Amino acid sequence: MSDRIRAHVYVSGRVQGVYYRATTRDTAREHGVDGWVKNLEDGRVEAVFEGPRESVESVVEWCYDGSPMARVEGVDVDYTDPEGARGFEIRY
Repeated sequence: MSDRIRAHVYVSGRVQGVYYRATTRDTAREHGVDGWVKNLEDGRVEAVFEGPRESVESVVEWCYDGSPMARVEGVDVDYTDPEGARGFEIRY
């Protein structure tokens, strides 16, 4: 697992009500990335991605555009050691 990394991401802008979570889940799964995504009460989306460095970085890069109807204004990312996430889910 030494080649795995973890990215904890906060995305701001118009990212709720525009299928951002669903397309994040689909994108993460397509890249073989584990973790989760959820809406926050302040209007942002929070996500955690774990997997091979290249795959995680690809999904993080995708977050800057997001779903087709989203208008991303900011992405904050913190890279840390993986915690063993398996699968990818939408949290409520």
